[in-house]
Amino acid sequence: MAETLLILFILNLGTAFGAGLYESQIVIPHWFPKSVAGNYQVNPSSIGEFDVGRRFWAFVTTLPLTLLTLANLVVAWQAPPHNRTLWLAAALIALIERISTFAFFIPTIIRLQNDKAPDVPKNSRLAALWISANYLRNALVLVAWILVLLVISN
Repeated sequence: MAETLLILFILNLGTAFGAGLYESQIVIPHWFPKSVAGNYQVNPSSIGEFDVGRRFWAFVTTLPLTLLTLANLVVAWQAPPHNRTLWLAAALIALIERISTFAFFIPTIIRLQNDKAPDVPKNSRLAALWISANYLRNALVLVAWILVLLVISN
């Protein structure tokens, strides 16, 4: 059971990382195009048109990665000492990424998409923060993925 959870965790983290890179390079520029002045604009119709949250992420990370992260935390805690540290570190890093997703990324993108009376400067700053933090989120997924790959290679 532990090995199966570890393999599923590896597969899901790898998929999430690749999809996160794709989203960063292909999707997000449509959501937050830059103005001539260099500020980010918010394109609510594009956010809704792509709808990656419900079309993709819900099936890959929202529920599956969250459940796999929690299950791997439990299993890693009980793992043999030679695997425990890396495995726990990976699961904790993934947990931090999951918490940030639910606490910041999902609510913020929903707020930006549904803002009926946008405060353009404020939304531009929020979009810039979302984009910058998304790079950190992708880095967390990458680190967690590398750590679990090291666990399985032992």
